[in-house]
Order: sequence, then structure tokens, then C-alpha cells
Amino acid sequence: MKILAFESSCDETAVAVVEDGRTVLSDAIASQADMHALYGGVVPEIASRKHVEVICALAEQALRDAGCTRQDIDAVAVTYAPGLIGAVLVGVSFAKSVACALNVPLIPVHHVRGHIAANYLAFPELEPPFLALAISGGNTLIVDVRDYTDMEILGSTRDDAAGECFDKAARVLGLPYPGGAPMDALAQQSQGGVYHLPHAHVDGAELDMSFSGLKTAVVNLAHHAQQVGEELDRAALARDFAQAVSDTLVPRAMEAARRTGRTVIAAAGGVAANSIIRGDLERACREAGYKLYLPPLRLCGDNGAMIGAQGYYEYLAGHTVGMDLNAYATRDISE
Repeated sequence: MKILAFESSCDETAVAVVEDGRTVLSDAIASQADMHALYGGVVPEIASRKHVEVICALAEQALRDAGCTRQDIDAVAVTYAPGLIGAVLVGVSFAKSVACALNVPLIPVHHVRGHIAANYLAFPELEPPFLALAISGGNTLIVDVRDYTDMEILGSTRDDAAGECFDKAARVLGLPYPGGAPMDALAQQSQGGVYHLPHAHVDGAELDMSFSGLKTAVVNLAHHAQQVGEELDRAALARDFAQAVSDTLVPRAMEAARRTGRTVIAAAGGVAANSIIRGDLERACREAGYKLYLPPLRLCGDNGAMIGAQGYYEYLAGHTVGMDLNAYATRDISE
């Protein structure tokens, strides 16, 4: 079964052709990162307009790269939530028109479910049940993946997502947008241990997280150094910041695995590309005797292939919709 999949939840337009949920035939991506870097972050209206400009040509490219014609497509999958509402609407609207024109089923896919499904593309042997740590620019979740379409949130951030905090901290340190990779590179230049940053806990919800205080602490450190004329150890701060994020994420993921009895953990999302978090996860899982799946860096960020992968399993579960499909800025992964 060949699925033409669309992803446009933020600042990447992506179209892919995926066969049977596990084989990527093509994965075309048009990034807007350089444009939004001028503003230090994503400008929603600009993102939406750029999606409109490129999505049609990108769909044609995905078909060419896959060696497919339109008649070879058996279904269309699309990210319908969550994300920047204007950006998501572009993908949903275009996908609906394609499904209608080709007279094939339309499959709605939750963006975070797609990130988790990226692991299926990299690791054909991976099957539910397992625990997923989904960490990206807009979402930070600990998810019990009971089956391909049966998921429960065990823990989540109460405020900012981990990826958003990386971008804000990077901006304070004078690094370009998006901040994840530059922060990681800078952090490798120091052993850290210089700055004592907050580690938040949510009373009564030990698997939940909070990152707003950590972000504020970095801003305050930078401003204080500037005001008193002190030189900020940028590399040490980047390292200590990444370690604080990891110290928030990894122990909670391990505790969630202990509570649920899961012995398999998969990471997902753009922040899963961070080398410090990956290293800490590897050590923790090795010590606990758990099997860990870390997606390759190319599958951590937004892409169409992950939507096609999850779309296949949504289709098998009977989750298809009509032309009344809408886009949503927020949506629970379990819905």
C-alpha cells in the first residue's frame, strides 16, 4: 500500500511516499529555517504563505522521486494537529483536494504520533507496546504506546516544550535559529558544572515537567552578566542547560517505564537529536536492562515519511475521514 503523506505543522513543508508503513520511497522537504532565522523564530503567517508556495511542486517531486504516478497512490495521509493553525490548514486543505481528485481514502495523523512512528522506518523490528519520549519544539510528552493507534500520555510539560526552551536559550547566547544543533555543538566545548540551574518538580504529578523556570534562569544569567560587565561562559551555560533538560526528561522516562512495566523505550522528535540527552538515555537504559531505540538524526525533525508511516497504521485501524476534516492547533495524542 502506497501512501502520499503531507506534513506542514510548522516551518517545514514535507511530502513523502511510504509503502506499507515501513518503506520510504521518497521524502521531499522544503525548509524555511533560513527565512525565519532573520526573525529569531518562526513567523506563523510567513510559514503559512511559504507552505502554499511550495506544496504542489513538492508533491510532484515526491511522486517523481518515488518512481510513482498519481494512479499508484492508494491513500493520502496528512498532519491535522497539532501545530501552527495556518500552517496545518495548508497541508490539510491540499491533502483533501488530492484525496478527492485521486478518489482515495484520506487519513488524519496526529503530528506527535508521526514522530513516534519515525522509529518504525528506522527499526523494522520495533512493534508496540513500548514507551515513547516525544520531545520537540512544540511538545514534550511521555507516552505509553500500547498499540499503533492506542496511546496514553503518562507525563507532559505544564508550560514550555523542551525544544522551545532550547531555541530561546540559543537566542540569549547569540546562536542562530533553530537553536538545537548550535546549542549542542557549543555544549561539546565544555564539561559544564559552572552554572546551577533549576530542576522543576510538579507536586502530585511526578511524571510531569516544567521548563519555563529553566528558560527564565538562562535569560536572567545572561542579563546579569551583561549588567555587571562579567563574561558569560557560553559553552558552560549551553552544557549545563542541556544537562538540566536531560536531568528532567530521562529520570521521568525511566520511572514511567518502571511503572508500566515497559522494557522498550523509543525517543522521538527534534530534541531527540541532542547528543547529551541521547547519551544519558543510552546509559540509563543500559543500566536498567531496557532496549532503547534512538531514531537517526534525519528522522528526528519534521518529515513527511513519519506521517506516511503512522498513516498506514491509522488506515488499518479504520481511521479515515471525509472532506469535512479540519485542522487543530492543539489535540490530545490519545484522541
